[in-house]
Amino acid sequence: VLRNAVHVEEAEVEKCVKDVMKEKKIDQKDTGFKTNLHITLLQISGYKKLYLNVENLRKVPYDSDNEEHEEQLIELWNLLMPHENLKARITKQWCDIGFQGDDPKTDFRGMGLLGLVNLVYFSKHYTDEARQILSRSNHPKLGYSYAIVGINLTEMAYSLLKNGALKSHLYNVVCGLPQMDHFHQFYCYLVYEFDRFWFEEEPESIMHFNQYREKFHEKIKGLLLDCNVILTLQN
Repeated sequence: VLRNAVHVEEAEVEKCVKDVMKEKKIDQKDTGFKTNLHITLLQISGYKKLYLNVENLRKVPYDSDNEEHEEQLIELWNLLMPHENLKARITKQWCDIGFQGDDPKTDFRGMGLLGLVNLVYFSKHYTDEARQILSRSNHPKLGYSYAIVGINLTEMAYSLLKNGALKSHLYNVVCGLPQMDHFHQFYCYLVYEFDRFWFEEEPESIMHFNQYREKFHEKIKGLLLDCNVILTLQN
C-alpha cells in the first residue's frame, strides 16, 4: 500500500493515507499522523513529478523559428542589457552577456530550453544581482562567460535533482508538492554562490574552469547532505 502511495497523483493521496492507516491499524482520528503522512506523500510523489517536468523542459531543443523561444531570448538580453539595443538577431553582441558566438541557440544544445528558462528566471527575479554578476564576469583577470557558466549550472542543478540529492532541500522548502519555481530558486542560489566562490578562489585562468566547477559541485553536494538544509536566495 505504501509503495503504491508514493506514485499517485495529488487527488489520490488522501485515499492512500486512509489505506495506510487502516493497514497499520492507526486510529483515523489521529490528525497529527494523518497530516504528516499526507505532506510526506505529497513531497515524495511531487519530487518525482518535478523531475519529470524539468526533464521534459530539458528535452525541448531551442528553436529559432519558435516565437516564444525567441521572445524569451530577447527578454534575457533586455533584462541584462537595458541600455543597449540588439543591432540584429544574429550578432557578436551576444558575447557581451557570455554566449560563445553570434547565435545563442547553439549554446543551448545540452540543456535545451531549460538553460534559457533558468537564465531568464534569475534575471527577472533577481535583476540587480544578475546585472552585478554579469558585470563581475567581465573582470579582466577573473572573468568568465556569464551565459555559458549559467547553462553549465543548469546542468549541475538538473543532475542534483536527477540523482535525488535535492530531496532534503526541497522537503524542507515546501510542505507539499514542490513546483518548478522551487527548482528555479535553487538554480538562482547556484549562480549567486558560484560567482562568489569563483572570486574567492581566484583561479589562474578560465582554462581551469572544470577543476573549480567540480570543487564547487562537491561543496554543494556536501551542503545537501545536511537533513535540515535549505539553499535559496531571499528576495
